[in-house]
Amino acid sequence: MIRMHRLALIGALALSCLAGAALAAGGGGGGGGGGSDMGSSGPQYDPVAEYQKGIAALQASKYAEAERAFSRVTQAAPKAPEGWFLLGFARAAQNDFKAARKAYERAVKLKPEDIDTRRELALTLIRLGETDKAKAELDALRARDTTCAGKCPESAALRTAVTKVETALAAPAPTPTSSLLFGDPSGGERAYVAAVGLINERRWPEALAALDAASRVVGPHPDIFTYRGYVLRRMGQLDEAEGWYRAALAIAPNHRGATEYYGELKILRGDIAGARVMLSRLEKQCTYGCPEAEELRRWIEAGGQPL
Repeated sequence: MIRMHRLALIGALALSCLAGAALAAGGGGGGGGGGSDMGSSGPQYDPVAEYQKGIAALQASKYAEAERAFSRVTQAAPKAPEGWFLLGFARAAQNDFKAARKAYERAVKLKPEDIDTRRELALTLIRLGETDKAKAELDALRARDTTCAGKCPESAALRTAVTKVETALAAPAPTPTSSLLFGDPSGGERAYVAAVGLINERRWPEALAALDAASRVVGPHPDIFTYRGYVLRRMGQLDEAEGWYRAALAIAPNHRGATEYYGELKILRGDIAGARVMLSRLEKQCTYGCPEAEELRRWIEAGGQPL
């Protein structure tokens, strides 16, 4: 049986840290990590802090400084599409469209449904004279717009994106036109709280959308990565879930929530030995015990049967 009440508590504890540096211990189930199949130390840069620096630099039109910050974000959290998108924007603002295209393409690969990224990739391809590839991106946006038929939440954004790319194909724009939505930290917190509520209600696709909104403001935070993994696991997408658990632990090796959930995922796959490795990591961190270690131990003692 899933502990939805505990998820809500984890969300409340993590919320106070969302606008700050990525956690090495604490919120989102915080603490525990290390071992043979993952590095025992965190990244050289704090991706959340660098993300916020990058946003501040973009707002101040300091594009080279923004590029440096978002390069560090992508080094520390290569799985986060937001960092690649904003790296592309910072490069495009400096008229380095070839480098911008690479960043946008990476973002599209990570999150192909993102409207902003496909729009900016298309506009960048136009500036590079690669109109056939730009038209392919436009076709993808048009197809989605047609499917929505004005009834999807993202319909307005799709229509705007299609119009901008069509206009650029007729008369290429010399500068980036991205409508970047730099929300204040409270907006990220609201999106995160909404995501936790949606998780408690088991509204998985909506929870993912809320987590994406939080990431766009906050940056690549391990709590958000952990929740993405949890939601995807509940949707049966175990490979994707594992990727997000590992991404969370790459940023914060002592993240107890990610460690516990990764152990539970291993149990779902029948890898009890792997789950015991995760439990050992938690026990090393939780000298006097912690809920994450106790819960994972219960799963293991249940003979590999999810609780």
